[in-house]
Amino acid sequence: MNRVRLHVNIDHVATLRQARGATYPDPVWGASMAELAGADGITVHLREDRRHIQDRDVKLLRQTVRTILNLEMAAIPEMVAIAKEIKPDICTLVPEKREERTTEGGLDILSDDQKASVAETVAELRKAGIIVSLFLDPDRNVMNAAKELGAQTVELHTGYYCNAESSRRDVELDRLATASMTAINLGMNVAAGHGLDYPNVGPVAAIPGIEELNIGHSIVARAVLVGMDRAVRDMIDRIVVSALHV
Repeated sequence: MNRVRLHVNIDHVATLRQARGATYPDPVWGASMAELAGADGITVHLREDRRHIQDRDVKLLRQTVRTILNLEMAAIPEMVAIAKEIKPDICTLVPEKREERTTEGGLDILSDDQKASVAETVAELRKAGIIVSLFLDPDRNVMNAAKELGAQTVELHTGYYCNAESSRRDVELDRLATASMTAINLGMNVAAGHGLDYPNVGPVAAIPGIEELNIGHSIVARAVLVGMDRAVRDMIDRIVVSALHV
């Protein structure tokens, strides 16, 4: 049985670097260490305000990543131009607010104004030969809208599950499972991410149909204490154990 793939988000290696305006730690090195430890892909979010990952990082990562490079980005012309130049393997369109600490929810693709801009971005990226994923709340109607917009993959927002009280965890897992099955039946691939850590990743990794997890903060936080190699291997171990208990 193939395990759920792990894509390591290295944004917060860059956060540590930017905290002092230094040249280290280098997220490009962090990505290489994650791959050597068994990561199946590298994810970075090039934000409009450049608070962590920089343009230089994305350019170097395209040259050095040997697995899959997933570029998270807002659906805006500036980022589309960068993506078409860099040619990541996957572009994941995410909502973005300058004042937010981290991404707070999935893309709103049910409202007409958002739907139009996302549809245009999806079409342009796909024309450039880039696989397009949408970061979305786990909802049937949203999955249907994603298919209409031409998304090849959806990434389910797991933050509601991660932040839920214990009494609501099963409810949120059911939402994720329903959205996953809906997306699969529509012919899309399914990933998941946001807020996942070592104690809570197992139930999500065990959801049928989820092929890939994007995890960053918890891995980078552990890497500060035990090193990137062990932090990535520990997460892979948690994912493998979850598969054995399905």
